[in-house]
Amino acid sequence: MKAHLQTMARYNAWANARVYGAAAELADEAYRRDVGAFFGSLHGTLNHLMVTDRIWMRRFTGEGDHPARLDAIMFDDLESLAAARRVEDARIRRYVDALTEQRLHADLDYRTTKGVAHRNPLGQLLAHLFNHQTHHRGQAHGILTALGVAQPPSLDLLGMIREPN
Repeated sequence: MKAHLQTMARYNAWANARVYGAAAELADEAYRRDVGAFFGSLHGTLNHLMVTDRIWMRRFTGEGDHPARLDAIMFDDLESLAAARRVEDARIRRYVDALTEQRLHADLDYRTTKGVAHRNPLGQLLAHLFNHQTHHRGQAHGILTALGVAQPPSLDLLGMIREPN
């Protein structure tokens, strides 16, 4: 399980870098334009991912701050958000690298943002974190297409695997 989650942590950072690279090509107005996505704009979608990653990492580690609202705008400009994204992705990778198989199978007690208590194995929660990122990155990819980015970058896992190290 650990090797798979390490691959997913690496993929997460790789795919995020590709989405942020494409976002940087947009005019600010387009980046912020409400295109009817769940979080409105590319700006809202990318901020949501930062919010949720910080919520989960706080649950996992007991460290770090995050807003209570899932639609919070943590960073008002793409440059600051991209810098924070790189730091958070590195943090996630370090965290996963340090885990043992035993810890991955152990339960974690946590509360939702609404205060509801839950208990799940840590490995399953990490799988959720990466799946959630993939889900919303897919929305971000769709937003990039809607905004006229001719060919948003491929986010296929195999693309990362096939790249030379």
